[in-house]
Amino acid sequence: MLKLVAAALVAFACVAQAQVPPTADEIKAYDGLFAAAAKGDLPAIKKLVADGARIDARDARQRTPLIVAAYAGQRDAMRALAAAGADANALDVDRYDMVTIAAVADDLPTLETALALGNKATNITSRYDGTALIAAAHLGHAEVVRKLVIAGAPLDHVNNLGWTALIESIVLGDGGTRHTETMVTLIQAGANLNLADRNGITPLHLAESNGHREMAKILAAAGAR
Repeated sequence: MLKLVAAALVAFACVAQAQVPPTADEIKAYDGLFAAAAKGDLPAIKKLVADGARIDARDARQRTPLIVAAYAGQRDAMRALAAAGADANALDVDRYDMVTIAAVADDLPTLETALALGNKATNITSRYDGTALIAAAHLGHAEVVRKLVIAGAPLDHVNNLGWTALIESIVLGDGGTRHTETMVTLIQAGANLNLADRNGITPLHLAESNGHREMAKILAAAGAR
């Protein structure tokens, strides 16, 4: 149990640090397509592309202009950059793509735009070898989880912490409405209820040991062991 608590604390601390949007100083220093993407300046994007600007240029953290636009929620800029040939599945230095960025931000419109532009919900992202679905489940972003499930995100992918989206909704959740709703969505989608963590502990027993009684009740009723 101590190992479980320690792993959860590490995951909480690292997720807060892993995704790094452009800072105010970085945005101020941007020029070219990066500045246009951050501001959502469509005329500037079109002119810069026509003048031969590198559509997939990288900043100091390996963000492309398209990734910068996603962080800023500049959806029209995202569309314009993708139409100009930007890689919709590019990863930044922390291995985040647009879909995972939007999932962590609980930004459903940006998520929908990223998916429409060809960013795959199946991508393996982040330093945890996870997915956008795992990130959203961890944070209890239930509507985002539903959208990712519909988009074909892998339900039972195991990250390098040994956890699935279902497990993260339990061990990194607070047992409240958002995380319970997230868990129910995953159950209804067909997630494996008995896929244990690396210590051999199943989702049901994780819910019980974390004191999440409602989650445990739902899991048991769904056939978890």
